[in-house]
Amino acid sequence: MTNHLVVTILAEDRLGIVEKIAQTITAHSGNWMESSMNRLAGKFAGILLIEVDAQNNKALQEALTGLSEQGISVIVENSLFHSEHEIPLCVEIIANDRPGIVGEIAAQLASKHVNLESLETFCESAPMSAGTMFHAHAYIQLPDSLSQTDLTTLLEGLSDDLMVEIVDI
Repeated sequence: MTNHLVVTILAEDRLGIVEKIAQTITAHSGNWMESSMNRLAGKFAGILLIEVDAQNNKALQEALTGLSEQGISVIVENSLFHSEHEIPLCVEIIANDRPGIVGEIAAQLASKHVNLESLETFCESAPMSAGTMFHAHAYIQLPDSLSQTDLTTLLEGLSDDLMVEIVDI
């Protein structure tokens, strides 16, 4: 029987963190399936999905949480993994930055039962003004009841300066 673990990682950013995690997984016959990792404000932050045989599950979890002795904070949770057959929709959003914009977007998506699978955001100086532009790159699953056109209208209704582009993947 195979188990799936969702692992979150937080540490002061330094060389070798990913290598240490990978070595720990390999040493316990685990399989690193998916991950997303970033450096944010001097911290290394990541989330990953691991597949491991049931007989190695407990030892792998203990070894991963034991990395805290090396300054790597790890939280491990068992997960029911199922592969998605639907291809997510990629959405790009650009707007003038303002407090609460992520919450507004998330609330609109939730109100229409849109599943937000992945979200990456950043801000940068606007090229022709002194303002700051908000950028979001999201992967979502639309419910059958919502078209791509309806999604665009829904999100662009948040403000006059918000632009939505749906990208083919």
